Amino acid sequence: MTLTTVTLPGVAFPSVAMGAILVEETSKRMPAQLKSRNTNGDLPANILNSGLDHDQFWRALTARDIHFDGKFVFAVASTGIYCRPSCPARRPQRENVMFFSRPDQAEKAGFRACLRCRPRLLSGDPSSDAVKRICRYIEQHLEGPVTLNQLGKVFRQSPFHLQRRFKMALGITPREYADACRMRKLKHNLQAGDNVTRAMYEAGYGSSSRLYEKTASQLGMTPDKYRRGAIAASIRYACADSPLGRMLIAATERGICSIQFADSDGQLIEDLKREFPFAVHKLDRDGLQRRIETVLSKMKGRELSATFPLDIRATAFQRRVWTHLQSIPFGTTKSYVEVAKAIGQPTACRAVARACAGNPVAVAIPCHRVVHADGSMSGYRWGVERKKRLLEMERKTVKCAGPQS
Repeated sequence: MTLTTVTLPGVAFPSVAMGAILVEETSKRMPAQLKSRNTNGDLPANILNSGLDHDQFWRALTARDIHFDGKFVFAVASTGIYCRPSCPARRPQRENVMFFSRPDQAEKAGFRACLRCRPRLLSGDPSSDAVKRICRYIEQHLEGPVTLNQLGKVFRQSPFHLQRRFKMALGITPREYADACRMRKLKHNLQAGDNVTRAMYEAGYGSSSRLYEKTASQLGMTPDKYRRGAIAASIRYACADSPLGRMLIAATERGICSIQFADSDGQLIEDLKREFPFAVHKLDRDGLQRRIETVLSKMKGRELSATFPLDIRATAFQRRVWTHLQSIPFGTTKSYVEVAKAIGQPTACRAVARACAGNPVAVAIPCHRVVHADGSMSGYRWGVERKKRLLEMERKTVKCAGPQS
């Protein structure tokens, strides 16, 4: 799956495989405790929770009733894994199923968590867990449009309140979340070499026109070019010295797609190839010299001109955050809370932090100007020390310039 990520804390959007995926690909043997069945096939009393209503839970399991997620997990003796009731994997035989109140009980009994439904993600916070369940439902139903009315019926909420709570938690609507999931899956499939048509339909796009409508802002190029590199798409790059170490600038025919820092050119080029694994990477120091000088000038306080185009992929939420970051004055900082409030999502501080971490163009989008509320430094994609150094440079430049009249 491709896109990446607007996500909940700890939530990823993997491509969906057939059947459940195990957290650990270690021993495939049945958990040792399960071998100690008595003669009539029952498990020892210390493994089962006798207080659980097994008949009710079996009905919830077979119906994939999402409302029971968080109330119990079920484990399958033949595979050694445990899942949440709504897991989309194939239903097991009842004689192989055991029920547990909590994931840790299942793990103590020797079972491993399913990566497809991720049963450990439920936190115990009803509001947060409800949003997570909605996310899981959306991820499992990307093959068609997921409407608010549909979600309201499934989760027994009014469409208005469901969208309001969802957006308050994540900063985006359920529809934008579904779009982000489809785009992430599309990117993954294209990078894996699938042809455009197959990648498109497996990601849940119903028509090529729908897909191409979204590629300009999110893929930054046509799906075919991204697949070829994005294989035949040409990405020019150049490395240069900077006050923060070695710097790489890369560009497509549409604009700058990457600005990054590292200790060596080898590391920079490796990171670029990781993002565009099939691209034709061309060293073009002369052609990008002016862009390099522009970025170095930006670090000294000169604003980027309108002729400095960016060619970056972004979710709707990321684009809102990044646009606001570009409005933060040179030499100043804002907290994650302040940024969240400024974009109208006061509870989306963590989502703002993830958007900053996903910024592909350092300096051009000044994510380094976002700090903790107490002024302390947080993580920076290119290293906290570089973040400190960059902020120090900006403050010194502002101080030397003196007050503006």
